[in-house]
Amino acid sequence: MANVSTAFTPDWVSPPGDTILDLLEERGWNQAEFAIRTGYTTKHISQLINGKVALTEDAALKLERVLGSPASFWLTREAHYREGLARAEERISLAAFAGWLKEIPVRDMINFGWIRSFADKGEMVAECLRFFGVASVSAWQNEYGKPVAAYRSSEKFAKHSGAVSAWLRGGERQSAMIVCEPYNKTHFKETLLKLRALTTEPDPEIFIPKLTEVCAAVGVAVVVTPAPKGCPVSGATKWVGQGKALLMLSLRHKTNDHFWFSFFHEAGHLLLHGKKLLFIDVEGDLGNDDEEQANTFARDLLIPPPAARMLNTLSANESSIRNFATEHGIAPGIVIGRLQNEKRLPWNSFLNKSLKVRYVWAHEG
Repeated sequence: MANVSTAFTPDWVSPPGDTILDLLEERGWNQAEFAIRTGYTTKHISQLINGKVALTEDAALKLERVLGSPASFWLTREAHYREGLARAEERISLAAFAGWLKEIPVRDMINFGWIRSFADKGEMVAECLRFFGVASVSAWQNEYGKPVAAYRSSEKFAKHSGAVSAWLRGGERQSAMIVCEPYNKTHFKETLLKLRALTTEPDPEIFIPKLTEVCAAVGVAVVVTPAPKGCPVSGATKWVGQGKALLMLSLRHKTNDHFWFSFFHEAGHLLLHGKKLLFIDVEGDLGNDDEEQANTFARDLLIPPPAARMLNTLSANESSIRNFATEHGIAPGIVIGRLQNEKRLPWNSFLNKSLKVRYVWAHEG
């Protein structure tokens, strides 16, 4: 968890004139004498010291000759002062949009280390805008709010569009740090067949790095990141470049059957559906054709139809299920999940405890 202590943002700025006054005091000069040495009027010197006029390149060169510090020092000092003024004005103007902070999961974003915490409302708004990579709240609404909210017509989804947009943006930022080879559809499909074996690894700290590395080699950035409160998603896919796809999974997946089915479901979207589409899979909100196609893809890849037919005569006991899973190179928990989905086993089966692997994610530890 990130350090959530409130960042210090001073509301004061110091003009270059403060440094000029310090140097004048060291030399025992008053402003009138300093005006004579620089060739400026006493009025201009007073305005320069008080930050009323900008310290120009010409003034910086004169200060270098008169006071000794290089012109670059004075120009940098001036730039920092003007930036400070702009930031102070921005904090005031952005504070008017503090209500927007209620639309996004600020506390979880801080806890996940996505953003810093600020006591000043204007600075907090600015920090969230930096996270989303937009200059204003209206730009956020156009880039993240409206497209995400419009993706699902369900009230459940639209209600939490701010939380979903934050989760998606977190994935985008993480994917930018994953170096991928150009996307290759054929190689990605071949890779998925090999990844079935990875389902037998029970430790996320081992299989997540392997999963990320293997998929990056075929142009897919896999990001597994926690979903903030109010973000009822299991996964998402989108294209983040001409030759790079993002496959996101939330940490709502507590057992291996759910996790791996969701992974292959999202992979199905990448293989079966258009590159211009954004797919967000919401918990308990499936049913359209694209989702059914992705479900079928995941189901048949994990347990191909010829093997699935054998399930019809499989004894629903621990020994038989383990043997079936070993024979077909997958985790027993996936077999349990399939039988439960087909209503051959109850969801609360006693076999869950012995055959399903329950993951403990790092942020929960």
